[in-house]
Amino acid sequence: MDFGVLLGQAYSAFVLELHARLGERGHPMLGASYGFVLRALAENALTASQLAERLGITAQGAAKVVDEMVRHGYVERRPDPADKRAKLLHLSDRGLDMLATVREFHAAYERDLIARVGADQVATVRAVLGEIAATATPSGMDRAFRPL
Repeated sequence: MDFGVLLGQAYSAFVLELHARLGERGHPMLGASYGFVLRALAENALTASQLAERLGITAQGAAKVVDEMVRHGYVERRPDPADKRAKLLHLSDRGLDMLATVREFHAAYERDLIARVGADQVATVRAVLGEIAATATPSGMDRAFRPL
């Protein structure tokens, strides 16, 4: 099997399991960008334009994702105390729960993989994937994926 196909299939399997876990916890996965936004806002509140810059996407793209996440209760817009014209984006309690669910899933997935194939194998996979990501990540996106 081609390497790229294998990577794609592994990622698809991972995402399917993640979505199932999120669904079990009352978080139907609605947007592929949710994870980026959750991680970016977990560090601190941002304006929509700051979020767009942080994620390396257009302001219009960020606004679309944020509107959807606000509509589904994952993100809240609050007045910026430093600039009354601006709104800061914060994770809601629902957003924090979704982020906690994702983090729990990631940790459990890795523990289960270690149990199946061994810690050394998983460490090697991590190193290889880290190298691929380091050379292929568009500017800005690497910050969204930083471990939190």
